[in-house]
This record gives sequence, structure tokens and C-alpha cells, in this order.
Amino acid sequence: MKYLKLVKFSHTIFSLPFALTGFLFAVDSGYTMPQPLIIVWIVLALVAARTAAMAFNRWTDYRMDARNPRTKNREIPAGVIKPAQALMLTIFSTVAFIILAGLINEICLYLSPVALLVILGYSYTKRFTALAHIVLGIGLGIAPAATFIAATGTFDPGLLFLCFGVMLWTAGFDIIYALQDMEFDRNEKLHSIPAAIGYKNSLLLSAAFHAISITLIFLFWLYMYGNNISLTGVVLFSLMLVYQHIDVHRHGLKKINLAFGTMNGVASLVYGAGYLIAFLVN
Repeated sequence: MKYLKLVKFSHTIFSLPFALTGFLFAVDSGYTMPQPLIIVWIVLALVAARTAAMAFNRWTDYRMDARNPRTKNREIPAGVIKPAQALMLTIFSTVAFIILAGLINEICLYLSPVALLVILGYSYTKRFTALAHIVLGIGLGIAPAATFIAATGTFDPGLLFLCFGVMLWTAGFDIIYALQDMEFDRNEKLHSIPAAIGYKNSLLLSAAFHAISITLIFLFWLYMYGNNISLTGVVLFSLMLVYQHIDVHRHGLKKINLAFGTMNGVASLVYGAGYLIAFLVN
């Protein structure tokens, strides 16, 4: 249980619905449904990749987390998990991811180091660039492309609409979340968009990212020749993004956990459910 809390396993729902959409797009595009065992490898690879990324992030940041009043009670600073244990979990999950990628197909194996470079490298970006939010977005944004490639061994350029849409969605809500640490980041000489441009400008930039994200995700729906069921998921997802900005504008950071965790998690699930139901109905 303590390791699930360390890697915030519940936040896996952020990327899985979009990964599912990439997979369903592959099947809808006329490719043969992968064998059940391959599907199991794909799911386990996604979980292993995210576990490696989160465990590594907690390991690289545990000293900073101990100095930050907001994060000092996380598992490593609180002494619940030792730094070496988090690092071992990272190594185990990384090796598992590479093995699983090889079991899926050769191209996944060849691309696995690239994926690891992004998702593990993110943990260091805050030390030298305010674009860390974008790098985190790329980490989630590659999920639909990863599942499509895993299912087909090829890539469809139309997926770029969804990949960039997810990237900007993630970066947008991460900017809002980072507002909590704006002063801490400045004092610690860490880089983040809130620390660089301030509270109001960060909210404006986050809103702009989400507006573009909504547009790109709608364009992907058009490209995928989606039906009204999947469109419902897209619309509800978009409305939830708009609502979280209204909520932050009204209440400030008082309900930030609602905006970051609950709202975005539900939004991604609703989005994925729209495509899944449309796939099953058709």
C-alpha cells in the first residue's frame, strides 16, 4: 500500500483513457485486434512506465520535498519508504518496461529508451527550465501513440492531434497545480512557469493551453470519424476543463486538489468512456 501511495497509483487514470483511445483507433483503422496476451503486455507496460517515472521523481526530489511544507509528509521525507527502496522500484519498473516492450514488438523495444528518456528525464527539468510542465505533458501525450504502435507496429500522423492535445491538457493543469509552490520554487531557485511569470499570467497561459487542447482533441475526433457517442465524451471532457478554470478563478487554490486530481481524473475517464462505448456499440 505504501508503494501505491508513493507512485500515486490512482493518478494512472490520467493517461490510461487516452492510451485506450489510441488502441481503439488502431482497431477501428482496420488493423487486426492484437492477441489477448499482447493486450496484457501493453497494459502492464503502461503501468510499469508510470511506476518508474513516479518512483524516480520521488527519489530525485525527496530532499526538496523535505524542505517544502506541502510535500514534507510524502513517503520518503516522512521515513515511510527509504530513498534506496524508491530507487530499486524505479530500476525494477524500468527493466520490466523494457522487457514488456520487447514482448509486444520490435519497434516498441527500439522506442522504449526514448520513452524512458522523456518520463524519467522530466524529474530533472525543473532544475534548469520552466518548460518542465511541457515535458510532463509529452510524457502523457505519447500514450495514445504508444498503444497504437504497440497494436500495429506503425504510426498514423492523425494521432498527433490527440498527442499534442493531451500534452497541452497535462501542461495546463500542471501549471495550475504548480501555483501552490510558486514562492517555494523562487526561494529554492527552481524553475516553473508560475515562478517565472506569476499567478495571473500562469492562469491565463493554462487557459490558453486548455483552449488549444480542446481544439486539437476535437480535430482528432473529426479525423477518427467519431460518432455522437464519442463526441459526447469530448464535449464533457471540454466542459470539465472549462469548469476547473472557473473554480480556480472563484476559489483560488482552496480547491486545488479537486481541480487537479478529481476533476482531471474524471474528465479523462469520461473522454475514454465515450470512445469505448462507441467502439462496443459499433
